[in-house]
Amino acid sequence: MSAEAADREAVTSSRPCTPPQTSWFEFLLEEALLETHLKKACPDPPPVQLIVQFLEQASKPSVNEQNQVQPPPDNKRNRILKLLALKVAAHLKWDLDILEKSLSVPVLNMLLNELLCISKVPPGTKHVDVDLASLTPTTAMAILLYNRWMNQLQQEKELTENILKVVSVFSFLFRFHSLILQLGSSSLHCTIDEKRLAGYCQACGVLTSSSDSSPQQSTLYSQIHCCMRCGNYQLVKIFLEDNLTLILPVQFRQSVLRELFQKAQQGNEALDEICFRICTCNTVCDVMQGRTIAIQFNQLFLKPSKEKIDFLLEVCSRSINLEHASESLKRKMAAFLKNMCVSLEDLQLVFMISSHELFITLLKDDERKLLVDQMRKRSPRINLCTKPVTSFYDIPASASVNIGQLEHQLILSVDPWRIRQILIELHGMTSERQFWTISSKWEVPNVYGSVILGIKDNLTRDLVYILMAKGLHCSAIKDFVHAKQLFVACLELVTEFSPKLRQVMLNEMLLLDIYTHEAGAGVSGDRPPSDLISRVRGYLEMRVPDIPLRQVVAEECVAFMLNWRENEYLTMQVPLLLVQTNPYVKLGQLLAATCKELPGPKESRRTAKDLWEVVVQICSVSNQHKRGNDGRVSLIKHRESTLGIMYRYVSEPLVLTTILSLFVKLHNVREDIVNDIAAEHISIWPSTIPNLQSVDFEAVAVTVKELVSYALTINSNNHFWLIIQADIYFATNQYSAALHYYLQAGAVCSDFFNKMVPPDVYTDQVIKRMIKCCSLLNCHTQVAILCQFLREIDYKTAFKALQEQNSHDAMDSYYDYIWDITILEYLTCILSSEIVKAKIIKAIGQTELNASNPEEVLQLAAQRRKKKFLQAMAKLYF
Repeated sequence: MSAEAADREAVTSSRPCTPPQTSWFEFLLEEALLETHLKKACPDPPPVQLIVQFLEQASKPSVNEQNQVQPPPDNKRNRILKLLALKVAAHLKWDLDILEKSLSVPVLNMLLNELLCISKVPPGTKHVDVDLASLTPTTAMAILLYNRWMNQLQQEKELTENILKVVSVFSFLFRFHSLILQLGSSSLHCTIDEKRLAGYCQACGVLTSSSDSSPQQSTLYSQIHCCMRCGNYQLVKIFLEDNLTLILPVQFRQSVLRELFQKAQQGNEALDEICFRICTCNTVCDVMQGRTIAIQFNQLFLKPSKEKIDFLLEVCSRSINLEHASESLKRKMAAFLKNMCVSLEDLQLVFMISSHELFITLLKDDERKLLVDQMRKRSPRINLCTKPVTSFYDIPASASVNIGQLEHQLILSVDPWRIRQILIELHGMTSERQFWTISSKWEVPNVYGSVILGIKDNLTRDLVYILMAKGLHCSAIKDFVHAKQLFVACLELVTEFSPKLRQVMLNEMLLLDIYTHEAGAGVSGDRPPSDLISRVRGYLEMRVPDIPLRQVVAEECVAFMLNWRENEYLTMQVPLLLVQTNPYVKLGQLLAATCKELPGPKESRRTAKDLWEVVVQICSVSNQHKRGNDGRVSLIKHRESTLGIMYRYVSEPLVLTTILSLFVKLHNVREDIVNDIAAEHISIWPSTIPNLQSVDFEAVAVTVKELVSYALTINSNNHFWLIIQADIYFATNQYSAALHYYLQAGAVCSDFFNKMVPPDVYTDQVIKRMIKCCSLLNCHTQVAILCQFLREIDYKTAFKALQEQNSHDAMDSYYDYIWDITILEYLTCILSSEIVKAKIIKAIGQTELNASNPEEVLQLAAQRRKKKFLQAMAKLYF
């Protein structure tokens, strides 16, 4: 063999061998092959392809000796092939969804016809006339399956034709549905969506006006359609009851009303009253659901009457259950009735509403007085204590309705151009109102409010104030899309006349973009775009005089730079003047410098000392604070305003760890401290403070608690932060909570104790504190077991704990977790129960606890018991 041939053979032999595809004729030769093939995870060829191959071969025409094409012969081979195709379809459980997607219409038709033949259904039988109950299950299944497929084909074919022609296609569905109700839908050969089928039958029942007393005829929808045909008042009763149950979708209610309006407009005057009543029911339902009132209701009340008001009050009373209704629902109903009073011109009709029991129940006395005052302001001549007068308002009733409706739309709208249009209309109606005051929810920071309210043009002032207030509100509720639209519109407006407000809006849009990134791409760790980082730097370096600045913007910008590790800029590139004049930048620079040098071998002490001195100065009590009665409050406010970036906006783990470490060290410096709190990198901070009495350690303790709580919202699985939280609870004598967090710290770093807890997490100090917690909780057996966890077992504490008679833990059930032979032998000496003593002697005799074993075996035995004990403790304290 030549070298080339040898190489070629080697390459060929090294290729993975793909098994050949099974041919269709092999299934004819071996009877059991089909079942074996279909049981494979990924059979090749797949089942649907086998059906095609079998039926193609069985229907292949033959050619006689005269070269004439003959139909496929009815021989044994072809019959076996058709039977194989049916077996494959049965393996697929006759799932029409799979068969329709994979087979062409002729192939599927051939398959189902073969099923009909083998099921002994006589050819030419009209399936609609067949009594399914008299057939065998196999024959009934074949007929049902075939008609389901034919029904779907008919739907696709006649979809664009008149729907009434399709009704005859569905006539079979009623019998089919009744059979399914008897047999159930859990058939092996079909998957039936009973709810969808019931919907089809219900729709057909409406169209065909069937008089059959089937279950569908008693549904709420069927009753409504029956009332629609008859035009009786039962329809109003149904809608009135649904105002409480809220079963009917709002779209369905509206469609019924539209159909009634159309019939009434075609000359059926008897429906006018029903239209009004249905419209009133829908309107009250819309009010309670917080939807806008339809224009049809306003049109129907252009000429209100006593009868209309009576029915409206009846609907309102029957649509709310005052005992169980929420406060929100009651306020919506009260607001609707108040608006009705304001919109009515006839004082007698107003009195009908204001004297109604529902109105008196929903509105408080001061609200009713306020409503009277509002009417009196609109019409100085009105006196509600006297008899009704003819002229109720000085301005036309329609104008007052328009103002109220426009104000309502103004409150709800977040479209800046719609807001502008509404304000233009309102200012065209009256020039005396300040429309920025109509909602108490519209709040603008005081630092901006003085500038905005100084705008001379009333319309411009209202528009700027409302756009900014709505934008800030949308930002607060994280609706950043609408907030952006509102801010952009406000920016375009103020650019025309106020450079000061233009810079204000640019600052707010920068803050909005920071929020948007932090809530969106920032969550998954994506870095912000370079443009956003440049804008943050530009804000920090901005030196424009007389620009009102919000403190939160500066805090967020510095926190943003820290969160995205822009330490190089904060430590090296930030202008010196900015550090000297901006306390947030100075604090951020010191934090960045300390974090930057933390991974180093010596751990920076110079920058850490500078940061320490700044924080100590912030937490110190000056003479002024000491003298004032509100010194504590003012100091805490000063601390919160200066350290805001530390525990409100920073989310970078290393920065948070550094801040926590600093405050923990400051907390531990206190002279009267009994229990120190542990933290990472605690050695980099100074150990003493020159003027210890000047530091407000209570404020420091509050800050530590706030910081660790905030840090755990950022990452609840940081074991060092969990240890700090546990130490805080331990220091405040909350021993059960302390154990919870000590155990949680161990669980998160050991896969729920399935691995060994790292020794830098469960240090001797942590174990001793867990021992003390258990001791003070009178769980003395847990104390003895935890004494084994120390580097040097504390036999004295363990023996003393085991001697305690008043133990609140499971005692005997915990003995299985002891692996130290000395403690086990001690137990045999002090226990009186022979049963328990025998159990412990048996434990001592376990091979894996033999002192002669290698150290690895002993460690493995100890680790197994540690795992089970800590998991049992976790179940107890979690």
